[in-house]
Amino acid sequence: MLKTGAEHLESLKDGRTVFIGKEKVDDVTSHPAFINAAKTVATLYDAKHEPEYRDILSYEEDNERYSMWFLKAKTRDDLRKRTSAHKRIADLSCGLFGRSPDHVASFVTGMSTNPSIFDSGDHKFSKNLISYYEHMRKNDIFATYAVLPPQAARNPDFYEKQNLPVPTLRVIREEDDGVVISGMKMLATSAVFCNEIWVGNLLPLAPSQVKEAITCAMPCNAKGLSLWMRQPISLNADNEFDSPLTWKFDETDVLVICEEVKIPWDKIFVLDDAILAREIYIKTPGHCYGNHQANVRYWSKMQLILGLCSKITQSTGADQIPAVREVIGKMSAQEATLSAMIHGQIEAAENWPENYLTYNRRMMYAALDWCTDKYSGIIDELRTLCGGGVFQMPASVNVMHDEKLREDFEKYFQTPQMEALDRMKLMRLAWDFVGSEFAGRQQQYEKFYAGASFIIRNHSHRETDWNFFNGIVDDFMNEYDVPDIK
Repeated sequence: MLKTGAEHLESLKDGRTVFIGKEKVDDVTSHPAFINAAKTVATLYDAKHEPEYRDILSYEEDNERYSMWFLKAKTRDDLRKRTSAHKRIADLSCGLFGRSPDHVASFVTGMSTNPSIFDSGDHKFSKNLISYYEHMRKNDIFATYAVLPPQAARNPDFYEKQNLPVPTLRVIREEDDGVVISGMKMLATSAVFCNEIWVGNLLPLAPSQVKEAITCAMPCNAKGLSLWMRQPISLNADNEFDSPLTWKFDETDVLVICEEVKIPWDKIFVLDDAILAREIYIKTPGHCYGNHQANVRYWSKMQLILGLCSKITQSTGADQIPAVREVIGKMSAQEATLSAMIHGQIEAAENWPENYLTYNRRMMYAALDWCTDKYSGIIDELRTLCGGGVFQMPASVNVMHDEKLREDFEKYFQTPQMEALDRMKLMRLAWDFVGSEFAGRQQQYEKFYAGASFIIRNHSHRETDWNFFNGIVDDFMNEYDVPDIK
């Protein structure tokens, strides 16, 4: 079933517990901090019902239609369909909604192609995983994940010395109908707009961390679950003109706190296995599917930034300066580089697991590393091209509501290339990328999107066939020997 935007927003009125500081939010679909971003999420659902996008964003199986991100790829054409769907969804938010409905769904879909990995030791959870995949696609579920411990909790010795409980989420007891969990997890981006949260461990656990090794799913209104919001950035925006990105793309970041939350057995996927808790992501295509989506989402953002670089220079005539054109040419080359890395993942796809095709993992991780490494520099190029222009505009577009101010604004702020109001609109958009609080969050988000850089590069190291590369060196050296010494 393909939900509409209205149906999804209605599903969020489910009694969930959301806090902004001490304020308890009763309805995330109407609260000033969330209302516009909630409408953005609704457009992502409604797009699947538009005739021109129906076959891009959904597929048919057994006379039912499902979101394209639930498609298990068996051919390169299937991979292309998934990529096209990710691109369309990303374009609707210009890549600024990182945790859109196709992200975690892609993780679960990738895992479902190799479910046997979930059968380990005393627990056989493969059926649970397959059932959850079917539940997600049949109900068009928007899920986020919380898969990292709170930072301070990575040093459990501190808590032991203080005789305090370690805050990391863990199983505190097992019961006949499931397990009970308590503790914190981060960072459930978009959770206030989601139906469910996937809880897990993307970082390695110590072998002794058995009770922390729980992977499960829970509804966002589960009893004992509360969602603690960071300061909403959207409250800084008075209107869409002055803050076009902040206004509707603040997807929120949430700390998940569980106080004796019951997880039924059929929603548990890993239990008491510290090694498997992480391996489910890398021994299935889950991590690859999910981060291919991230590559595509970043590509959409890169295209908007490239267009901004071009339009900013056109607005002053600077695009005619050879040195400026060289900078824009470099930015264009970077956008093309990322595009090539994304398409290369399809053309060099892997026959893995059995009977399925997966995006090339080495190329996906290379793109992920590229994105993390380049974002600050990309934004700095845009910042340089903006110069002081972003500071030379009136405080608000409301100057247009005063006849004398409007007359002066239109007279003095125009350039030979652009009318004053159009120029201000362009500069406001650029500022939301380079200088606003929203821009700062985006920069931090992209820098640590997939973890610290060494984590991403360790993924690349793991997926590299070192025997092949070492063999090239050995084969070359085997062609010659130590010369005779006379």
